[in-house]
Amino acid sequence: GNSEQIIAGRKSRISFEVELQGSGTPGTAPGLGPILRACGLAEVVTAGQYVDYIPVSSGFESVTLYFQPQHSSAGVAPLHKITGARGSAEMMWNAKTIPVLKITMTGIYNGPANAANIVADYSAFKTPVAVNKANTPLFKFFGISPCMTELSVNMNNTIVHRDLPNCETVMLTDRKVSGNVVFEAPDLTVLNTWQAAVDGTAGSLEITHGTVPGRTVDFAALNSVNIQNPSYQSSDGIEMLSVPFVLVPGNTVYNEFLLRFR
Repeated sequence: GNSEQIIAGRKSRISFEVELQGSGTPGTAPGLGPILRACGLAEVVTAGQYVDYIPVSSGFESVTLYFQPQHSSAGVAPLHKITGARGSAEMMWNAKTIPVLKITMTGIYNGPANAANIVADYSAFKTPVAVNKANTPLFKFFGISPCMTELSVNMNNTIVHRDLPNCETVMLTDRKVSGNVVFEAPDLTVLNTWQAAVDGTAGSLEITHGTVPGRTVDFAALNSVNIQNPSYQSSDGIEMLSVPFVLVPGNTVYNEFLLRFR
């Protein structure tokens, strides 16, 4: 039979998706701003113009998350509270779908308790638009602008829960940003991804989604993209390249990348 178990360390973890969308007003932080800050990004506001999120290596922020799995007709339902939460984010821009952030957060465990039904405020979250030619006016990879079907960038943050005498915290100790992009295979004279991988050539990645002020999101990784092992695949009978990459820190402007809401 089984032996009795003693829980030595308690923590809470939650995963979810949120639309990658602006606030509707230039210079006003988006509704997902607190989550981005808890994933190791600094929020820099330029009033009336844009809000930037930039990877940092110290001064990490955390958030408190509230999860209520269902509402009760009696007006009271179980509420889970996750404190001191930090996590990691994966940004995804796939053609014909809504761009999203896939989030995994880890925080300090607090036992659930009955609480009044939460009344959610979605006013900071605007209606998103799909990734396509009309809504996504810019995509560039190593200086070219091919037809793109998939793009993902994962921060790959290392999140550690430490539960020690006199100390319980969730820490962000490392990040190793990586991603993958799929686009129509160009002629080798236009872009030779294999040679770039062999030579270790650093390049840039840029995408802009949205055309309306307050609902436009830019992502840029300038001269920090290193190609890994490209491969061929097919889409609608068209030859495509699938190109994994990593982002290398050290960019003098904003480390590995810049995420801008404007």
